[in-house]
Amino acid sequence: MTDVRTETDGAVATIWLDRPERRNAVDRAMAERLLAAFEAFEADPALRVAVLAGAGGTFCAGADLTAVGDPDRRNLLTPDGAAPGPMGPTRAHLAKPLIAAVAGHAVAGGLELALLADLRVVEQDAVMGVFCRRWGVPLIDGGTVRLPRIVGLGRALDLILTGRPVAAEEAYAMGLANRLTAPGEAVAVARELARTIAAFPSRCMLTDRASVYAGLDLPLADALRAEGAAGAPVVEHEGVTGAARFVAGAGRHGRFPGEETRHEHRSHRT
Repeated sequence: MTDVRTETDGAVATIWLDRPERRNAVDRAMAERLLAAFEAFEADPALRVAVLAGAGGTFCAGADLTAVGDPDRRNLLTPDGAAPGPMGPTRAHLAKPLIAAVAGHAVAGGLELALLADLRVVEQDAVMGVFCRRWGVPLIDGGTVRLPRIVGLGRALDLILTGRPVAAEEAYAMGLANRLTAPGEAVAVARELARTIAAFPSRCMLTDRASVYAGLDLPLADALRAEGAAGAPVVEHEGVTGAARFVAGAGRHGRFPGEETRHEHRSHRT
């Protein structure tokens, strides 16, 4: 049985960290398999959205500290930082949306894996934090880069400097969690969210997503021009037909795909 596995359901892939005896802590071999799983997801045109989850009731406890003293098992470290992230895909620029389904603990490198995601669905009893602060292990899987962009500089420095645990309610309040769920429901909610996103016209959704990330590194005027340049061709490719569907009656009153059918079923029952 592998410590990284992928399940697919239509356009949604669920990538599992499956090493529960180590609370899904990641060593070098597991990091390589995790990177390969993400590369396979990105390369498959039938898959539009991925969910990253941990088996056994926890997301990920970070790097496997039992491997740090063993050069053959230790996560890959390079002085120039150019190689793949020690946790696997954490230095990748994903072209498709990723949702993290967080249960139990997402700490240290596990928090950094959660930060790789566009959205985080977090169970109400989950805990997040930079727990590696206690052991002298730095954030080298995107934590110092992504965390300030998600929660802001002040909150990021609070978490990074203190290493303190962050409960789910606080994570939601600061924007680190996008959805809160009851214990045991993060994967189901994340998959439903993934299906919703996958159902939208894909080129438009991916263009808008890419524009958000690119704009973070550009002056405002340049970002606005880049947004327009990327979006204009999509209007012809998907927007014209989408507008025609609206004119024909789809999506009225703010309904999303699939809701028209459910509304019709309710009307028949009454």
